[in-house]
Amino acid sequence: MAAFLLKRFMQSMVLLVIVSIIGFVVLNLIPGGPMAQYALDPGMTQDDKNRIAAQLGLDRPLWVQYFDWAWRLLQGDWGTSFRDSNPVVSVIARHVPATLLLMGCATVIAVALGTVIGIRGATHRNSAFDYMATVGSMVALSIPTFWFGLVGIYFFSLRLGWLPAGNMYTIGDGSVLNYLHHLVMPSVVLALVHIAIWSRFMRTATIEAMGQEFVKTARAKGLTERRVVMKHVVGNALLPMITLAGVQLPSLLTGALVTETVFTWPGMGRLFLDSLSNSDYPVVMGLLMFSAVLTIVGNLVADIVVAMVDPRIRLA
Repeated sequence: MAAFLLKRFMQSMVLLVIVSIIGFVVLNLIPGGPMAQYALDPGMTQDDKNRIAAQLGLDRPLWVQYFDWAWRLLQGDWGTSFRDSNPVVSVIARHVPATLLLMGCATVIAVALGTVIGIRGATHRNSAFDYMATVGSMVALSIPTFWFGLVGIYFFSLRLGWLPAGNMYTIGDGSVLNYLHHLVMPSVVLALVHIAIWSRFMRTATIEAMGQEFVKTARAKGLTERRVVMKHVVGNALLPMITLAGVQLPSLLTGALVTETVFTWPGMGRLFLDSLSNSDYPVVMGLLMFSAVLTIVGNLVADIVVAMVDPRIRLA
C-alpha cells in the first residue's frame, strides 16, 4: 500500500511540473503577453512600459522567469495580481468557497440521481424507463451547459419567478435559505451532464456485476431479487464508480467555469475569465495550479479509497 501511494505521489508531482511548464509558456506566448493591459493606456510611453517590465521581471528570458516563479511558488509566494496588486493567494481564497459549494452540491445531485437511474435502468433493461433514461442522457451530453443555464433562467426566473437568475445571494439577506435559493438552479445545471455520465456508467457496471457467479449463487440460495441487487450487486458496481468520481473532477471544474459565468456566480471560474480578459497572468497561473492540484488530489483520494475497499488492488 505504501509503495502504491508513493508511486502515485511521484507521478502526480511530475504531472504538476508538466502542467506548470505548459501553462506558463502558453500564457507568455499569447499576443501582447502580460504587458497587454498596460498597452491599453494611451498615456503609457515605451519607456514606461520598459520600466514596468523590468520591475515585474518580464524583461528576462522566459526560462529564467519560469524558474523564478516556480521557486517562489514552492516557498508559498504565488505572486501579486497585476489588476489590484493583492497577493494571488488571497484573491483565489476569496473565490474558492463559492466554487467548492457549487461543485459539492452538483456532485451530490449527480451521484444520487445518476446511481438511482443507472441501477433502475440495469434492472429494467429495454423498458420504457431505460429508453427514456438513454435518450435523456444523450440530450444532456449533446447540448452545451450554457444553453441549459439560459433556458433555466428564462423559464424559472423570467417566466415563473421561482428562482433567482444569478448571483450567490441577495444583497442584505445573508440567510441560509437565501443561499440555497440561489444555489438550486446553477447546481442542477452543472449536475445535468454528470448525471448522464454517472447513470450510463452505473448502468453498465450494474449489468456487469449482475452477470457474476456470486450473484447467481445468491439467487440460488433463494434471496429476493431486491436483496440480491442491494446487498451483492450495488456494492460491487460502485467500485469502478469511485474512480469515475475522481476522473470527473476536471470536467466539474470546466463546467463550473461556464455555469458561474451564466449565473454570475462569484467562484474560480468567473475569476479565471475575468483575469484572462484583463491579462492578469499571475492569478491565471495560480488558478491553473490550484485546479491541477485539486484534480490530482481528487484522483489520488479516489485511488486510495478504491485500494482500501478492493483487496485485489491493495494486494497487487
